[in-house]
Parts: sequence; C-alpha cells; structure tokens
Amino acid sequence: MMHETPTPALVDLLIRDADVLACFDDDGTELAGGWLAIDDGVIVGLGDRTTAPPTAREVVDARGCVVLPGLVNAHQHLYQNLTRAYAPAEQVESLTDWFWTYFTAWARLDADAAAISTTVGLAELALSGCTTSADHLYLHPEPGLIDAQVEAARAVGLRFSPVRGSMTIGPDEGGVCPPGLVERLDAVLDDTARLVAEHHDPAPGSFVRIGIGPSTLMSSSADAMVEARRLAEALDVRLHSHVADDPDEEAFVRARYGRRPLEVFEDLGWLSDRTWLAHVVYPNEREVATLAAAGVSVAHCPSMTLIDGGLPGGPPPIRPMLDAGVNVGIGCDGATAADHQSLWLETKLAMLLSRQREGRATAMSARAALRMATRGGARALGREGEIGQLSIGANGDVSVWRVDTLPYAGVLADPVTGLMQCGPAWAWHTIVGGRFVIRDGEVRTVDVPQALERHRRASERIQLGR
Repeated sequence: MMHETPTPALVDLLIRDADVLACFDDDGTELAGGWLAIDDGVIVGLGDRTTAPPTAREVVDARGCVVLPGLVNAHQHLYQNLTRAYAPAEQVESLTDWFWTYFTAWARLDADAAAISTTVGLAELALSGCTTSADHLYLHPEPGLIDAQVEAARAVGLRFSPVRGSMTIGPDEGGVCPPGLVERLDAVLDDTARLVAEHHDPAPGSFVRIGIGPSTLMSSSADAMVEARRLAEALDVRLHSHVADDPDEEAFVRARYGRRPLEVFEDLGWLSDRTWLAHVVYPNEREVATLAAAGVSVAHCPSMTLIDGGLPGGPPPIRPMLDAGVNVGIGCDGATAADHQSLWLETKLAMLLSRQREGRATAMSARAALRMATRGGARALGREGEIGQLSIGANGDVSVWRVDTLPYAGVLADPVTGLMQCGPAWAWHTIVGGRFVIRDGEVRTVDVPQALERHRRASERIQLGR
C-alpha cells in the first residue's frame, strides 16, 4: 500500500524499517520494512522498503519490531484494580455472591480512589499496547467520580470513553444493589447530561467520549434502561451494558420479566448500532442473528469466563458471532474478573479460547484476534476509521512490539502470528496521537513509584476501611 495523498516533506514523527507494519485497514495491508509518518497527531504517510519516507523531527528505528495500530479496550471497570486478589472473594461461587462480596468495599470509593485507579489502570493498559479504553463506572457513592477519572486519563494520555453507569433498583425491589448505592433515575439522567456537556468531544481526534450505561438488568429498572436509551439518542452518544453473562443473571431476568436477557434488551429498544454489550456469553442462534442485523457490537472479555473456574457451557461463541456478522471487540473487564489489565493477554486468550471451543486452530488466527482488539473495539466505541487502524487520516495511535527478544527466538516466517502465539509481551512503544505514553518499554507520562504508593493507600481505604 502506498499513501494516497502526498506526504509532507517534514513530519513530526517517523517510524521506519519495521519488520512488519500491519495496518488492519480494509485491505489487510502489511508492509515489510514498513514506515509510518505522523504529523499533528494524524497519520499522513505509509510505505514499505521500496518507497522513501519523509524527513522527520523525530525518528523511531523499528528494526526487529512488529508495528500495529494501538489496541482498543472495549470494556473495563478501572476502579476494580483497587480490589485485586481480594481475600473475601476467594470462596465466591456465584455472580450474585460476587456482587455482594465486593459491594461493601466498593461503597467506599471516592474521587481520589477513582482517579488513582484510572491512572494505574490506563498506564498498565498502555504497557499492553492499548491506546484507547472504555470504562464502565456504575456505582457512585459520591458525586464527581467520572470527572476525576477524565482528569486522570488526560494526564496519562490515552483516549478515554467513560460510561456513566448506574444502579436503580435495590433489595426492596428485588435488585442486586445495596440500598446506599441505589440512585434516583432523575439524578442519573441529570448527571449524565452534565458529563456529556462538560467532557464529551465528538471530533475525530478527541480524547474523551462519554457513554451511557445502566449496569445490568439485575440492578437497573426497565424505566432506567428506556430513559438511558432515549437520552443517548437525544445526545447522540453510545449505549453500553452487561448482558447474557452468567446463569444467575438469566434466572433473575426470567423470574422478573419472563424472558431471556437479550430478549428484554430487544423489548426495551436497546438493540441498535448505537449499542455495545459486554460479555454475551449465552446467546442462542436467533439472538446472534438479531445482534448482527441490528448492528450491535459485543465486548468479549475472555478472562471473565475463566477466573472463577469457568462458566457453565464453556467459552462464548465468538467464531459463530463473527461468522454471522456481529462486530466483536475485546475488553479486560474489571481487575477482579482478570486481575490484570493487559489487552495483549486478553487478545491471546480470545484466540486460544475460540480454538478450544471450536476444536480447531483455524477457528481464530492471530490476525483475527488482533482485528477484534483493534478494528472491533474501534467500531464498538463508535470510532471506526479514527482509531484501531493504520491508514491515512486516522489518528496516530500506534503500538510497537519487539520480536527480536528471547520469547520470539525461532519465529521466522510470520512475526505477527509469533507476537500472539509466543510471549509474554509488553509494548516497546505505545504512541497516542504521535505522543509517547510508553517509550522503550517504560511509562513516560506517569511517575510510577508515586502512583503505586498512592494506589496502595487508596486500596487500603477501599478494602480495609482505613
């Protein structure tokens, strides 16, 4: 692939001489000896070893490297990294018990804890090659938590898509939410509109996009779901929630509505191309076809299906979803459902779980998994063409991976497949809009020791109440 318009003679940043530059564009372009030019935060030129790159103010030597688009995290709960390997959860055996076990700790969340968990989580995601992350914060013990997150995300330098989540039914109405965390629907809608007015930027190069997301049918009323949809339509923002992720949820929804969870989402008008849904572990064939026809995206979170011993029925049907035309991205989910925030690892797990479920290696190639982690996530967040691909006019969001190191010894024919089948891997450079967040394998926008100390203090407050 050659650039379609003339590349400026002088650019801000040039990445050159990559072993492979895999664009994940519509044509699946891969350039041996590839180079990529970024100017004013946008990709302005691409070429291979047969074409001359422009002069640049800064040059990155990518020999021995695979260059990919920045990965896009389609589902996350950053505040949950404050309760990793949480001791009281070790004996949890159901989703309902899981919620009640963690809610006592999470009810202590404050603005400082929300901010530092965002800082630490996004820095860890950047180390895994991630340049854009969603985040679903659905409990609000005090106001202003998402404002604190947005400020922290801007400092780290990743693109950020926080979802203003909510829980609106408590135990007195049969919901799975402590009374102190139940919110009034009018207050939720007012705060959501405020967040959109203050932070949401629809421009192609924006760093913050706000979404709307009642948490789940187990803790959100039908009125909350309908009013969230109407507000998202009025403000032209994305809709997000969890669905079809656990047998407990299906039993709850059947008892309350007499329908399957995805059928209820359909009844409430949620199945449209504005919506992306986390997990979708238990869809039937008709529901998969409905999701595809409606243009709904799915955020697949592999570790979530494994960490507590594996969900009944095995991994979700990702290959059948893709074959049916459902757009699928990849998410890390909460730290408590993965206890890590590596989008590279979740992408590898997505590849392996699909192979295991279908019983064949061809069920999910490395490139297919990476396409979910790039193009799939971009489309889920409503940013197709802006992020998740290396093409002229797209944002200059790039991940650079060294494959000349010990874990990749012996990889000769296909370093892209090697990147996912070998490892472990951390990004050598993670670049967002032409700016280094990770450089030479180190976080450059966060004082990591200081952040970790602040995070430890916040974790003690949240977990131990002190």
